[in-house]
Amino acid sequence: MKQWDAVVVGSGPNGLAAAVALARAGHSVKVIEGQATLGGGARTLPLTLPGFQHDLCSAIHPMAMASPFFQELGLHKLGVEFVHSPYAFAHPLEGNRAAILERGVEATAARLGVDEKAWLRVMRPLVRDFEVLKRFMYYPVTQPPLNAPLASMNFGLQALQSAYWFAEENFETPEAKALLAGCAAHSFSSLKTPLTNAFALLLAVAGQAVGWPLVRGGSQKIIDALVALLLRNGGEIERDRPITSLDQLPDAKVVLFDTHAEVVERICGDALPSWYRALLRHFKRAPGVFKLDYALSGPMPWKAEACRQAATLHLGGTLPELAESEARLSRGEAPDRPYVLVAQQSLFDDARAPAGQHTLWAYCHVPNGSDLDATEQIEAQLERYAPGFQRLVLAKTAKRTSHMEAMNAAYVGGDISGGAVEGLQVVLRPAPGFAHATPNPKLLICSSSTPPGPAVHGMCGYWAAQAAMTTLRKVT
Repeated sequence: MKQWDAVVVGSGPNGLAAAVALARAGHSVKVIEGQATLGGGARTLPLTLPGFQHDLCSAIHPMAMASPFFQELGLHKLGVEFVHSPYAFAHPLEGNRAAILERGVEATAARLGVDEKAWLRVMRPLVRDFEVLKRFMYYPVTQPPLNAPLASMNFGLQALQSAYWFAEENFETPEAKALLAGCAAHSFSSLKTPLTNAFALLLAVAGQAVGWPLVRGGSQKIIDALVALLLRNGGEIERDRPITSLDQLPDAKVVLFDTHAEVVERICGDALPSWYRALLRHFKRAPGVFKLDYALSGPMPWKAEACRQAATLHLGGTLPELAESEARLSRGEAPDRPYVLVAQQSLFDDARAPAGQHTLWAYCHVPNGSDLDATEQIEAQLERYAPGFQRLVLAKTAKRTSHMEAMNAAYVGGDISGGAVEGLQVVLRPAPGFAHATPNPKLLICSSSTPPGPAVHGMCGYWAAQAAMTTLRKVT
């Protein structure tokens, strides 16, 4: 029976990135996927009606576009085309007002009235130093950008703060504060907790430096490109084979898990020491998501015209409103007026829907494991900013946390982040002293439960592959 150099459990972007990195280095690699389709959270499926293509989870890709590993691979040569909407994202407020993040710091600042100078003061140095900031976005904490101490210090001192108080202290207008709040809420954390400003700044800076693009044809195109590279380099893939224990795996020198840390603990069992297993069991989960996908007969009737020019929207109102919503979530409560993340890819990608018709992608945060149906709450927010939109609905599908986990076993309790991204768990993932390696040198983790954390960028897989190759050099 063949012994593989590496077996990868899970075919999400990180699992495939790890497999590609290993295969390109000359190692024999097999990927095993529990679902019938490849891609984990980066799949694109016909979830509503024939002809409508919906991103299952990940939809907008600033982190993929700027990913060092994806850039090295040249995914654009394999059919990955990033498409930019005129605005990186929009954040509607009351009436026909909206905060707008443009692909350019000066253009964004020019829309902020009395906050123009303050926005430039905060953002211009960070956008200028975006290549330095990428070290914080994509590299382990053990590899800081030592060659740029001033830029690192400037970002670090601001990143340590809470997004709420940073916005309050630096800006006056609801628009400027809303731009930061919408970005910070991607952390699934209370906006008044330390380090949430890191998310606010990094996502806002990425939008102004490289944009917030979608992928033409769907997020699945990123997966298709990685699969093509893996097969080209001799890798193999097996689908529709859930793994629940190590004895189900073929013989391999190393095994990498593109799964939640809790799932790793359950699968590996006594192959890991009890103290490490306890750390994985206590790895804090992030909240879950409730998601709606719509097939629409026409474009959304947003009150704010700017919202028609952005592929991504953050719904939820002002900084205090979003802070209250996420604070309730951090207490384990479901918000009445949730923060809703919206993507309208079909406005800028005609491959997503039949001519003249459209898709809409929307989710809100709910407590982890809650099987709440938040349709009413999401649609109230959609109606708030696009009154009458329900007249356009041809079909819709809803996915509770249990559905998300059923479609991707890595989404434990609906946690799409691979574990909470707050406090020390931002960098010490999934356990202090252990990132991608585990106490068992044969077993590694390559999912978003490891640094640099969630998003479609492949870097968790890339770094896990580097750790795996260290082990392979020792056993070869």
